[in-house]
Amino acid sequence: MDAFTAGLLQRIKTTESDLTKARETGDDFLADVEQGELDDLHRLAAEHGVHIGATSV
Repeated sequence: MDAFTAGLLQRIKTTESDLTKARETGDDFLADVEQGELDDLHRLAAEHGVHIGATSV
């Protein structure tokens, strides 16, 4: 796995965790921000052929 793929997958994992925490604490604004970031990361992964598996929130 190259550095780009590893970094992207780590960012997705971190963002998913942050999104879960925002939802659990009822922070709707932060949840929206994290969801937007996650959507962008998924788009980036798709554009570069990076398979992210079933790790989505």
